[in-house]
Amino acid sequence: MERKPELLQVLRVLLSDVFTAQTTGASGQKLVRAFGYADGYMRALIEAGIVPRDELLELVAQERRRIAA
Repeated sequence: MERKPELLQVLRVLLSDVFTAQTTGASGQKLVRAFGYADGYMRALIEAGIVPRDELLELVAQERRRIAA
């Protein structure tokens, strides 16, 4: 799929928002909203058969490590 890299880049931005909000102590409402967007996006990617679950888990781990560094 030629759009897959673009879709994964959007997910990276969403995950960056989540992990940045976590590390900066964002309010509960902001954190829940960020998690909701990222979770919904990942679910859509899986259900559409665009990205396998294992690949998404690896991407989440990479983004978590990047933000923690």
